[in-house]
This record gives sequence, structure tokens and C-alpha cells, in this order.
Amino acid sequence: MHWNRHLPLAGTHAFLSPSNYHWVNYTDDKLEAAFSRAQAAKRGTDLHAFAHEAIRLGMRLPTRKTTVNLYVNDGIGYRMTPEQTLFYSVNCYGHADTIAFRRNFLRIHDLKTGETVASEHQLEVYAALFCLEYGINPFTIQIELRLYQLDEVRVFEPEADVILHIMDRIKTFDKMINQWREEELQ
Repeated sequence: MHWNRHLPLAGTHAFLSPSNYHWVNYTDDKLEAAFSRAQAAKRGTDLHAFAHEAIRLGMRLPTRKTTVNLYVNDGIGYRMTPEQTLFYSVNCYGHADTIAFRRNFLRIHDLKTGETVASEHQLEVYAALFCLEYGINPFTIQIELRLYQLDEVRVFEPEADVILHIMDRIKTFDKMINQWREEELQ
């Protein structure tokens, strides 16, 4: 058999993918809702890429009170680094939307484009990862976390003991996962 080659599609998935076959039983309304969610997710990805480039290039946006404008302008104003990977191990790492650390003051901002109100817990994990990667005691620094969503900014100042607890969980869980991986090899 001579198979057709579809090189541009390598590593991609169709919306009506066989690996996510549940759509075969969708009603028209459910299909429309699923498609709408997928489009919203793609728009969120595109907005993150746009914001990343705007911050990287120092291109301020008009001072309207919109989620992306507030996020980009603050990222530039606070001289933050966009899309910074924070790494503890192959089991635990993430990419902070924007981050800055100066004069013992850690800022982490997160852009949320969805309608479901986000939690600050993701930002607390980023703060814990930062402290672990760079050997920083959370009791010796000030931390400000910001969520940009629904045209507003929510500011959080986590307690150091919360960040320390997450750091301990990361270390403990990482050891457990590594042990399970080793046991699988035996």
C-alpha cells in the first residue's frame, strides 16, 4: 500500500478526532458548545502569545481597563520576564506567564482568558518553584501574586508558611514519584 503523506498534520489532532471519539454521540447543541470551548481555548493561547511578544518588545497597549491591556502594561511597567520556566525536576516544573525578582521582592502575574474565576493557588506553586530553583527562603522575601481576568486585577500576598508548605509537598511528592519510576524499572 502506498500511503498518502500528510506531513503538515504530524503531531496535531482534529477537532473530530478518533482518539476523542465521544463526539459521535453529541447532539448539535453539545457539538456547538464543545466547538465554542475549543475556540475559546485557542483564543486564550493566541492572546498569551500576543501578550508575551508585546511584553518582550516593550510595546505598551492603550490604557483601557481590559484584561490583556492591564496585564501587558503591568508586565512592561514592572520590567517582568514573560513565559519563564521554573524548574524543580522533570516531575514538577511550569512556565510563569510573567515574573520578576528584584530587591527581595518576587512578582508573578498570570493572564487568564477564560470565564471561570481562577484561583491564586497556581501562582503559589510558581512561587514555591521559584524558591526551590533559586534556593530562596520564602520567609526572607516579599511576594506579590496577580491574576488578570475578566477585566480586573486580583492581588494576593501569600503567607511564607503557605509557600514553604507547597515547597515541602513538591519535594516529598517528587521523591515518591521517582521511587515509583525506579520500582517500575525493576
